[in-house]
Amino acid sequence: MTASPGKAAPTGHARWPATLLLAVLIVVLVFAFRDAVLNMWKNWGKEEYNHCYLIPFVAAFLIATRSRELAAVPWSGSRSGLWLVALGFLLNLFGVMSSVFTISQIGFVIAIWGCFVAVWGWPAVKIIWPALVYLVFLVPLPNFLQVKLTAGLQLISTQIGVAVVRLAQVPVYVEGNVIDLGIYQLAVAEACSGLRYLFPLMSFGFLCAALFRAPLWQRAVVFLSSVPLTVLMNSVRIGIISILVSYYGVEQAEGFLHDFEGWVVFMACVAILFLEMYIMARLSGRGLLASLEMDTPPLAELWRIFTAQGISRAAVTAAAVVLVASAAMIPMHEREDVIPMRSSFATFPLVLGDWRGQEAAVDQSTLDTLKADDTFLALYSNAEKGPPVNLWFAYYGSQRSGRSIHSPATCLPGGGWQMQDLRRIEVENVRADGQPQPVNRSIIAMGDARQLVYYWFSQRGRQLTNEYVVKWFLFWDGLTMQRTDGALVRVVTPISDDADGEAEADQRLQEFMRQIDPKLAYFLPPREAAAQAEPSLFGSL
Repeated sequence: MTASPGKAAPTGHARWPATLLLAVLIVVLVFAFRDAVLNMWKNWGKEEYNHCYLIPFVAAFLIATRSRELAAVPWSGSRSGLWLVALGFLLNLFGVMSSVFTISQIGFVIAIWGCFVAVWGWPAVKIIWPALVYLVFLVPLPNFLQVKLTAGLQLISTQIGVAVVRLAQVPVYVEGNVIDLGIYQLAVAEACSGLRYLFPLMSFGFLCAALFRAPLWQRAVVFLSSVPLTVLMNSVRIGIISILVSYYGVEQAEGFLHDFEGWVVFMACVAILFLEMYIMARLSGRGLLASLEMDTPPLAELWRIFTAQGISRAAVTAAAVVLVASAAMIPMHEREDVIPMRSSFATFPLVLGDWRGQEAAVDQSTLDTLKADDTFLALYSNAEKGPPVNLWFAYYGSQRSGRSIHSPATCLPGGGWQMQDLRRIEVENVRADGQPQPVNRSIIAMGDARQLVYYWFSQRGRQLTNEYVVKWFLFWDGLTMQRTDGALVRVVTPISDDADGEAEADQRLQEFMRQIDPKLAYFLPPREAAAQAEPSLFGSL
């Protein structure tokens, strides 16, 4: 059975339009997921995500292009959408307790999907699914993944860019992400990795695929091709800039010209996507414009379509569930963590056996990025042990609302160091209880300099090395103990050029760890630490 456009299907059980209820539920979800939504909004201010401001409007446009098909199916609602809503709120709870905004943001999108299913029903959702999937592009990549992706793209873009330079028969030498042209050296910075093109172009590629009337494989090619296309065009851009610098000076890589070249590359990528669709359309005997689904009914007809169908019982149930779940989330947002008693790092000893330390200042930009409650940076020397050891602590009394430990696996590559041979080891005879101390061990390199790094996460008496396990215990201890405090401990020492340089560095760090471990209990609270204040289950409401 079908219904003509603008005619109400006999499935509604209330006179209010289902679309109005859906809009109200989305507003309630924004409130329930407010920390995650605010974090998304903040990230959209970055160049990589500026396009995200338009995504809700583009998703609404995609729904409008299918409005006549929507009018032909009943909006009966489905209680199966409640499972998606429940999953979304569960992810929000995990994200809030573990301070991982990405988890809450994914939960927000899934909860929106659930509301559409519960209010409009599966027949309608099957028609508008591209618009709902498009909402995934609202979610920024988590920082650790973005840093790793950036580092990988920097190296790939540099290598391809150098190949372009050599095709132009310009002498060039490359080391890591540094292009050496003889007189000039160009570093392919994070901003030149291609991410500022990749995310917008992937979003645009999905939009093109959603509007393209073509077989599924052709639409998949349009979307997936945006990734290698971005990498290739960004690499060509790097190569062209290097050639211009070689002939006309370093000014070619700076200022307006540098930014203008970026826009040219992005628009060239867009043009190539349209060229792909044009070729595929012509092979099917159609023109490009005829292959794009961009027709929307007049505004008056749109109004009739989206206000004609009433609210089903499943939609009413969904509204009740969303309201109750949102109210239940309020204590999770507002409650206060138990902050254990501890000594400030200002009193950490600078004399540890035969080691003598000198405290160093931490620059304000680093402090602003880390948002730690207490930090300590010092260089300890021992004439008998060779090179010095760099000791770093970053302590958080509460790891909520985005204030959480930054792993060296993320921060060090962002600072230009390349991590090599990262693995977990256990250092014997360190802890007072006789148990070995687990640490992450890695060699980091920048140019000819090499250093050995040990680091671990001290979390409420647990000594952890896996970042994902850290997040799990943040969630669990936040629920069961109302504690999310923790610290990062990192020790670094140079590796000499001797044949035994690496082994000597290992021995030096391990001996230094045995000196600092007895002191850590005063500064890194154990599991049974006393609180500074009585905890409140629900915080201040």
